[in-house]
Amino acid sequence: MELIPAEIAATLPALYATENNTDPIAIVKLFHSPSGWRWYVCEYSKEERICFGLVIGFVSEKGYFSIEELEEIEPFRVERDLFWKPKSLSQVEAKLNSTKHR
Repeated sequence: MELIPAEIAATLPALYATENNTDPIAIVKLFHSPSGWRWYVCEYSKEERICFGLVIGFVSEKGYFSIEELEEIEPFRVERDLFWKPKSLSQVEAKLNSTKHR
């Protein structure tokens, strides 16, 4: 599965395009089922294949990540959530916090 196909890449803001937005929209959700890690993509550079967004792993933090590196994760591949509907990062974090307290 292509993580960021051309038709989705065309909809993503360029890197730094949302840097003044305090609550950018996560357009794409990527996940790695065995580890539970997730990547919420808000910005993308098609040339560099670098994203900016929210990364949920050992901790939750906003930052940059490489699609090329995600494609190299084995033995199970990172996948794109085909049913993801774009949400603001605050909505993603609120959902995260609500599931932590169950």
